Amino acid sequence: MDAMLVIALVFTVLILVLIIKGLMIIQQSEAVVIERLGSYNKTLTPGVNWIIPFVDKPRSIKVRRYQAIGGENVAVVQEETRIDRRETVLDFPGQSVITADNVSVTVNGALYFQVIDPERAVYQTENLIQAIEILAKTSLRSEMGKMELDKLFESRQEINDKLQLVMDEAGNKWGVKVTRVEIQDILIPTEVEDAMRKQMAAERERRALVLRASGEREAAIAKAEGEKRSSILVAEGNKEAAILMAEGQRQAIDQVLAAGNEKLEPQLVVGYLLGLEYLKTLPEIGKEGDRIFLPYEASSVLGAVGSIEALLKGPSK
Repeated sequence: MDAMLVIALVFTVLILVLIIKGLMIIQQSEAVVIERLGSYNKTLTPGVNWIIPFVDKPRSIKVRRYQAIGGENVAVVQEETRIDRRETVLDFPGQSVITADNVSVTVNGALYFQVIDPERAVYQTENLIQAIEILAKTSLRSEMGKMELDKLFESRQEINDKLQLVMDEAGNKWGVKVTRVEIQDILIPTEVEDAMRKQMAAERERRALVLRASGEREAAIAKAEGEKRSSILVAEGNKEAAILMAEGQRQAIDQVLAAGNEKLEPQLVVGYLLGLEYLKTLPEIGKEGDRIFLPYEASSVLGAVGSIEALLKGPSK
């Protein structure tokens, strides 16, 4: 009976060990690749899973991460059996890139990826994170090396889109989906930055001069248009005034002739009206009190006065 009890206890312990060793609980957004006797068997999904102890074994995956050590980002490679299927960011350190116009810049980028097929992520590449990082760096150098420095700052989104296409093509083979590629910083040499700053200042000065010249030109055009319009209005006013004056004089002549029962001579009436205008002008000429010499003919004044006298006496019989 003692031997049977010992065997039962041993058998129970073995069963408990097998259960403990064979039971695997996978967290949400995780996966585990299981090999049976050295070959791929299955991929464990989140929840409670059972494997055969000592026969089934989780296959580890190498993960490359950067850690701040001594003020510098140092790459650390670790092996993990649980594959994180969440979206992961890979912030690789700055690297030197030479543009098409031979300017060396330092570019710092970030890559977002997600493991879609854990089996491919384990078996298609020896170090998944390192492979993604190196491909991103080489693709980044290739795309940025085709552009000049001025074009580089304007084409971040274009570079991101091209990098994502390249990474997607390789990622499909590795069981990885690259969701986004972002260029964080582009650092340029100090002397190049100073030159760009001077160039920008010169460009702004040029634009200011162009705007100032354009404003002065517009102001000159507006002034000329205003003077033109003013001259036209003055000419039209003078024209209308002359017409009204002539119309008034004509009406005055008609009224004088009508007052004389059409027995007055028109020339006499015209001379009379001219004489009145002439006499009205004389006080204005010496208005300031200065002595003025007027070269006029006495016969003109006498003629005007004679016309007035003849008009007062009435028409000749």
